[in-house]
Amino acid sequence: CNAESENSSTVMPAINQISTGEKVLCINAAVTKCFGKLLSCPSECPKRKPLISKHKACFADCGPKCEATCKNRKPNCQGYGAICYDPRLIGGDGVMFYFHGETGKDFSLISDKNFQINAHFIGRRPHGRRRDYTWVQSLGIMFGTHSFTVGANKVDQWDDNADQFYFSFDNQVFTIPPGPLSVWKSQSSDLAVERTTESNNILIAIPNMLELYIGIVPITEKENEIHNYQIPSDDCFAHLQVQFNLFHLSENVEGVLGQTYRPDFKNPVKVGVPMPIMGGEDRYQTSSLLATDCRACIFKPNSSPHVEMILGKEEIASLDCST
Repeated sequence: CNAESENSSTVMPAINQISTGEKVLCINAAVTKCFGKLLSCPSECPKRKPLISKHKACFADCGPKCEATCKNRKPNCQGYGAICYDPRLIGGDGVMFYFHGETGKDFSLISDKNFQINAHFIGRRPHGRRRDYTWVQSLGIMFGTHSFTVGANKVDQWDDNADQFYFSFDNQVFTIPPGPLSVWKSQSSDLAVERTTESNNILIAIPNMLELYIGIVPITEKENEIHNYQIPSDDCFAHLQVQFNLFHLSENVEGVLGQTYRPDFKNPVKVGVPMPIMGGEDRYQTSSLLATDCRACIFKPNSSPHVEMILGKEEIASLDCST
């Protein structure tokens, strides 16, 4: 197949930024140093949402640096809350680890009192190998009484210009027009989905709860050769790369990734080894993409209070989630 932060606790969510032309105002009172400061966008990236998707966007870092910076509006696989590759994660504690999961199974990435996010794994086991190579193919998000799914289509030959996303909200399939800045908004909740490039990159936002930068990528010929995936010629194993920004988590948050945001979490992985492995398949496996029945899950559907927006229905603003 051919193809070419700060910790999220210190970088303010989009709902806590107000755009004023080429400036951004940080208004979260929890950040005393940056509260109320108007940050000018650098000349290198004067726009929060550049019309040309290859141009970098202006992001407000309302943390200790308190400055506007330039970043791409795509998931950063080296940043906090990232899930990429044969799933490699970077937790809320900054520790990198791998979680293999299992081909065809679903696992809870984050389970908290207000929402849950599950992942569906696809994979392949080359001849002679003891375990599957796995990748995240789709996500299921549950909040309040709502459910949302996003995934990558199966692709035989990759084309950078062909969008491969599919979406559903409350079991209703929908599409988003092509092109950067195209936005779909739910009529019954505050969830919004925005394209950040012409194809295969989006931003999902629920104000005061989460923001997800998601991209779709294939397994390239180079990756296939280096890792000996033995990918067949009729399947690129298109999969998701995701970076999470999570807000107002409880101290009891669970999930493969969610647990790393707990204040009392002691990461059990062996730091410094080439491939630190995080277990927990037995604790986090769910019966389906939109199920909340894992042993450690704490989200209860239909019982979570609806999280209201602080500033009303603002458009999705910029956020520095890259470090």
